[in-house]
Parts: sequence; C-alpha cells; structure tokens
Amino acid sequence: MTKKYPIALTIAGSDSGGGAGIQADLKTFSANGVYGMSAITALTAQNTLGVNDIHPVPPEFLEKQLRAVLDDIGTSAVKIGMLHSSEVIKTVVRLLRAYHVENIVIDPVMVATSGDKLLQDEAIKTLAQELLPEATLITPNIPEAEILLNHQIKNVDELGEAARELSSAGNKSVLIKTGHRDEEVLVDVLYNAERNNVREFEFLKTDTKNTHGTGCTLSSAIAAQLALGYNLEDSVAAGLTYTHEAIRNGADYITGKGHGPVHHFYKFW
Repeated sequence: MTKKYPIALTIAGSDSGGGAGIQADLKTFSANGVYGMSAITALTAQNTLGVNDIHPVPPEFLEKQLRAVLDDIGTSAVKIGMLHSSEVIKTVVRLLRAYHVENIVIDPVMVATSGDKLLQDEAIKTLAQELLPEATLITPNIPEAEILLNHQIKNVDELGEAARELSSAGNKSVLIKTGHRDEEVLVDVLYNAERNNVREFEFLKTDTKNTHGTGCTLSSAIAAQLALGYNLEDSVAAGLTYTHEAIRNGADYITGKGHGPVHHFYKFW
C-alpha cells in the first residue's frame, strides 16, 4: 500500500442546508480530487432563506477535533471559514503553529449579505492580529477588506493597492473578491506576496440567485489546488474557474425558496 491521497482540512461551521460551510468545503475538495477532513467550529440551523440559530462548539472540543486528524492523518492544506469568537480564533492559531501547518487559506467571513458584521470588534481584532499573519492567502470581499483596512475602497482601481496594504502584516497573499458587485464583468484582484505582483482575473457574471456558499467554495477550491501541489497563482486561477463554472452550471436549478447552492459536481453530473 503505497498510494496517498492529497489531503485538505476545513475548519469552519456546519450548514444544515448543505450549500455553505463544511458541507460546501467537503464537496469542493472531492470535486477537485482531494480527500477532505473537517473540524467543526459551530452548528447552524440554516437553509436557503437564512440562519435560524447557531450552536457554537466549545474551543476545547474544537482542539480535540484538530488534534485527532492532525496527529493521525496530517494535511497538505487548510481552509478556514468563520470563527465566531476570539477564544476559538486563538485555539486555531495555537494548533496551526503547533503542527506547523502550511498552505493556509482563510476566508475572513465577517459581513453578512445585509452588510451586518458577523463578528464582534474584539474577535475581528484577534482575527487580524493573530490569525491572518498565519495565512498563505486570505480571500476577503470588498466589505471585509474595508473592515480589515479600516478605510473604504472607493473604486475597483484601488483593489490592487488595497490587496498590497492588507498583505503588509504577515507577508500574506490577498485575493479581493468582487462577486457581489452589479457589473457584467467581474474583476477579482490577487496580490501574490511570493512574487510581489498583482494579477487580475476577469469573469462574466452569471445572472442567478444561486450563490449561497460561493466564498466557502472558492477558498476550498484554492486550498484543494494547493494540496495537489500547484503554486499559489495557478491555484487561485483554477479555484476561480471552478467556482464560476459551479455557479454557471447551477444557475437554473431550484433548491429551496431562497438563495440556492452552486453545482459543486458539475464535472460529473
């Protein structure tokens, strides 16, 4: 027995509706040819219409989940989603350092579609000061980038400089997402800290309400590509292509009464 799977780990919340969170992450890992594992930070009662309730997982149990999989199986990449408290964030940081984890992709989920903050200011401060410097790549949308920068991004021409500014603490790469903008052509901007360059990725926007879990899907797709051994820029390019194709192929499906999921397995059925 000499074969080994490429392996990725998601540290995130559970979406009972299946479209986001660890459910989306594990589907994405599988669709990209990677064995997926999970450490759950919170349980949600959730569907396509929204989140009805959240049950946080105690940090002590989160640590046991992480130690269980990292002691036995290890991982080639990690995707991190929403971490609901400073205590949880500090637990994750401590474990990432203890196990010398590499290829860390962080989706800094802080802002709801309504624009409301999902984390308290203290947790955002802990995220910015302690977790983000551990990242290989962070994938904020524009509102999240503005919170981390503590200033507005007035137009898309400023995205490259904003990504560079976000990178300055910890020398991490930054992908700023623009999918929520009402434009026919979307331009996501990557600052690659490894190469000290900015690259733009253009995609046609798909007219659909089935966009639930796109941020989870994208960050997981990039982590999967890193787990497969591709470099950062190629991983981002492949992750973006996969996500936009998943949106396009899932555009006409009806799942629930609200914002449905993307089609994670469009390559297979």
